[in-house]
Amino acid sequence: MNKGELIDNVATEIGVTKREAKKAVECVLETISGCLAKGDAVRLVGFGTFGIRKRAARMARNPRTGEKIKVKAINVPFFKAGKELKEKAK
Repeated sequence: MNKGELIDNVATEIGVTKREAKKAVECVLETISGCLAKGDAVRLVGFGTFGIRKRAARMARNPRTGEKIKVKAINVPFFKAGKELKEKAK
């Protein structure tokens, strides 16, 4: 399912226009993104947790030249599925 299909599904399920459903879906996604940008986690009980993990700096190797390069530490987003979501996916 892509974003457009999700919007269509939300509009059908709750009986609103696609425009209103698009606004709602985008608002939820922007809220989650904003929280992650601030370093906060978003916990949706029964669904899962969106969060940020810190990836440490490390040394890597350029596969073309074999030269060693330093990769900076970065923050990466993650999603951990909740118990109820895991059960539904079985």
